[in-house]
Amino acid sequence: MLITASELKANIGRYLDEIIQDDVYITRNGKIVAKLSSATQDKQAILDSLVGIAADNPLTLEEARAERLARQ
Repeated sequence: MLITASELKANIGRYLDEIIQDDVYITRNGKIVAKLSSATQDKQAILDSLVGIAADNPLTLEEARAERLARQ
């Protein structure tokens, strides 16, 4: 959803409810200046990306530790 900064100021409650479903992009002078997004959705996206990484690389805990230490 794309809204102006003035629209956000006038209806902040509505847009706080809206970000549960979809990101809200705020514009000023026709340019996107900010993005409102749900903290819960961001955490879920991070978790999904980590689970995907782990699924593709089945290291044991000891192997992962040794690999990490080797990089230091």
